[in-house]
Amino acid sequence: MRKTMALIFFLSFPLLAFAEWTRFAPRDEIAPLFEQEDGKLILRSADHSGTNGHWRKTVSIAGGTPYRFEALRKAVDVEFPRRSCLVRIEWKGTDGKSVTSPEKVNPAYFGTTETRARPEFPSDSGLTPDNWTTLSGEYLSPKDAVTAEIQLHLRWTKNGSVIWKDVSFSPIEKLATRNVVLAAVHHNLPGKRKTAAENRALFAPLIAKAAEKKADLIVLPELLTCKGVTHNYADLAEAVPGPTTDYFGKLARKFDCYIVAGFPERDDREVFNVAVLLGPDGNIVGKYRKTTLPREEIQQGISPGTEYPVFETRFGKVGMMICYDAFFPEVARELAARGAEIIALPIWGGNPRLAAARCAENGVYLVSSTYTDHHSNWMKTAIWNREGDSIVEATEWGTVVTATVDLNQRTYWPGLGDFQSRIAREAPVRLAEQPQIPK
Repeated sequence: MRKTMALIFFLSFPLLAFAEWTRFAPRDEIAPLFEQEDGKLILRSADHSGTNGHWRKTVSIAGGTPYRFEALRKAVDVEFPRRSCLVRIEWKGTDGKSVTSPEKVNPAYFGTTETRARPEFPSDSGLTPDNWTTLSGEYLSPKDAVTAEIQLHLRWTKNGSVIWKDVSFSPIEKLATRNVVLAAVHHNLPGKRKTAAENRALFAPLIAKAAEKKADLIVLPELLTCKGVTHNYADLAEAVPGPTTDYFGKLARKFDCYIVAGFPERDDREVFNVAVLLGPDGNIVGKYRKTTLPREEIQQGISPGTEYPVFETRFGKVGMMICYDAFFPEVARELAARGAEIIALPIWGGNPRLAAARCAENGVYLVSSTYTDHHSNWMKTAIWNREGDSIVEATEWGTVVTATVDLNQRTYWPGLGDFQSRIAREAPVRLAEQPQIPK
């Protein structure tokens, strides 16, 4: 055992000594190697992929009090740090068992508003300049809880190790909120027009209506320059930046908001079905090229995109997908895995059950703007929550629907707890994550 030093654990009560961290493994045969050195807690794989164990410490807390957790982590030779190197926090009462959660569940699903408190999983929230990963989270302790057990894990890696340091768990004044007003435009663009400019102009008054409702993000439909003008999308394909991004960029700047617009993009010989995010400064924040193309677009010679970008905005992280993308779980999962909290969905039409599924399986909000008739039992212009419910749906053509959501509010499910925080720690390894084997 190497030299042990003190780890300062910042709390509102007396500092806890380094020696109070204890070792745990589900079974001795899969226990990692435990070390303490220079103010750090270290876990090393025992040369088999079933390694599973953690450092843990139980601390006294005040029930019904908000707390903030922070720690720094450095994973070495670990294939999938998001699953293998995590923090788990358990709330316990005087009997050492879990207590009633302060989070309320949806009684429409479960017939009750209460459930047992489940473990918390602080999220990976950034990198320090010297490449330590920050893990953090804010939580309201259950009113009947008297202790919190902090666990620093290493699991499922054959040759890797993880180093933990600067662990803190301290009370805060209140939980932070991040309210954002989401908006979706519902327009059928009836009749015939000759130019893309005429189509663009039809959206200006609806964007103004959304701005009156203080919308932060306004989502427009798919291929909006083409509807009622031409069925040959290549005829109206344009560069990015180009006329359509210039037009909606000016409106985004005028109304101090973000706008998502869908249209065909030309890049040299290729044409893509694209969604572009315009920022409140009028500039392009980013674009997404539709990756899953239906036969109609393939037959027109449209090319698929290959990337799943997520963009930082002043209120949170936004991803985009387009129409047929919603029929496949991979697109939304890739966006969510990259941190998307909201997915904008310009869509011609589709199955609303799939929009609901993409939300529920990824813990994201979704904003859909469609040409589908609102009277039909098909895709809706709507705003969807993380459980897959449509919060609000458009019921008239030429209207805007809005909803205010708190991106910091958690979605709590009985038996699962905060499912959104569990996804990164427990979801299957994606193909994009797997190490590439040289040919």
